[in-house]
Amino acid sequence: MKTLGALTVAFALGLAVLYLVIRRSGERWWLWGTAAAMAMMVLAVMVAPVWIDPLFNTYKPVTDPVVKQAVLAMARADDVPVDNVYQFDASLQSTRVSANVSGIFGTAQVRLNDNLMHTSLPEIRSVMGHELGHFVMNHIYNALCEMAILIFAGFLFSKWALDALLRRHGAAWGLRGAADVAGFPLFIAIFTFFFFVTTPISNTLVRTQEIEADRFGLNLAREPLGAAEVDLKLTEYRKPDPGAIEEFVFFDHPSTRHRIHDAMQWRQAMGTP
Repeated sequence: MKTLGALTVAFALGLAVLYLVIRRSGERWWLWGTAAAMAMMVLAVMVAPVWIDPLFNTYKPVTDPVVKQAVLAMARADDVPVDNVYQFDASLQSTRVSANVSGIFGTAQVRLNDNLMHTSLPEIRSVMGHELGHFVMNHIYNALCEMAILIFAGFLFSKWALDALLRRHGAAWGLRGAADVAGFPLFIAIFTFFFFVTTPISNTLVRTQEIEADRFGLNLAREPLGAAEVDLKLTEYRKPDPGAIEEFVFFDHPSTRHRIHDAMQWRQAMGTP
């Protein structure tokens, strides 16, 4: 209940800020709306590791010295500024293995879930090498920039669509303009439609970063077999071998087939046993 209440309050505050900006910016509401949305997104990424994530799971330092030292050694090898590794109790919700290096501007933390802790050390190293790759290659900042472009386009499209609909139906629907909060369902419907249509673009942007992080992780952890073992575990909730069009449109991560093929190619090229 506390989690639901906190998210409801955060959503209400975000909506209030967005409409305050829209009301004060006149015809340029779509431009300033983009700026406000991105500012709130950056704030969320900053505070998530400290304030939001602990609402859903309990985080505590990893006590296994072998795992902790293995992860910290990889982090130090790439100048990732962390001095501890945390685990969280994701097993209360699912059997999925996962990890992340989240946060920006000094709030970054290296974290893995307890399901991953129950796998082998090569698997842990391969997953953490991948996650450290996201951090080292500045994928968080790149993703924010890419999202800013998409949100900008979404607001611009929403302005065009709202103007057209309000000219035609505004009086009948009792809407006075884009700044009218009563028009929020219409705005959300238009915005959602835009992001539905652009799903292949957003998925490709994320999938490209995931492929880059996979290859970074192989070079850092040097655990191709561990990577393949983890990829096989992911088939519990991801289709392992989609068609090319299906993967392009619907997948925000490379397929299991693609990832294992990459790992085995790396293994062959490096002569790793």
